[in-house]
Amino acid sequence: MSKVLALDTSTDACSVALLNGEQRISRFKVVPRGHTQLLLPMVESVLEEAKLSVEELDAIAFGRGPGSFAGIRIATGATQGLAVAFETPVVPLSTLETLAYQAFELCPEANFILSTLDARMDEVYWALYKVEDGTIFALTGEQVTAPSAVVLPEEASECVAIGPGLNYLEQMSASTQNALSKVLFDQYPQAESMLSMAVSALERGDQVPPEEALPVYVREGTWKKRSEQ
Repeated sequence: MSKVLALDTSTDACSVALLNGEQRISRFKVVPRGHTQLLLPMVESVLEEAKLSVEELDAIAFGRGPGSFAGIRIATGATQGLAVAFETPVVPLSTLETLAYQAFELCPEANFILSTLDARMDEVYWALYKVEDGTIFALTGEQVTAPSAVVLPEEASECVAIGPGLNYLEQMSASTQNALSKVLFDQYPQAESMLSMAVSALERGDQVPPEEALPVYVREGTWKKRSEQ
């Protein structure tokens, strides 16, 4: 039975979850700018409840981005710090893919899922996914664009949209808005949803050593303050 710890601080939410065989324990709280103070106490809390130590973990998963630059760095640093002492395998997971799995859990009838995150500066992180026989496949890469540039192919009608990037829904094109059959506001990437993803990744051998657990910013190299644009 797998023992997996998952962390996510990529948005205003801070979440931690633990898989201990059949047991699942999670903590979740929306705390803008409070991740540094809450993350490790949450980790200690779930481990204590499960009566496990970091040394006993099979892997540590974390939301590697995209999302808040500072938040992604917090989760990355905490994961590396916890994993390096015992050379625990690390599983970096996409926050947008995590949202897609959450959407599928909420709407199992979904055929297409648009995952979104607020990229600030009037931009949105997004990716489109397709569901086939219960498996989620990425149809696009992860990208950051103006909301008006979120474009869905014609076949992606009856699409479920999820995530904080939907704050910009009214700025998206009429064709994109019309293609959405359901809109899931107020949904953040959650560590609990990462547990099953992490187990699947471990089965595929997709884990990395702690020093190779790196954030993914998507905007990296192109980010500028508004005053510099």
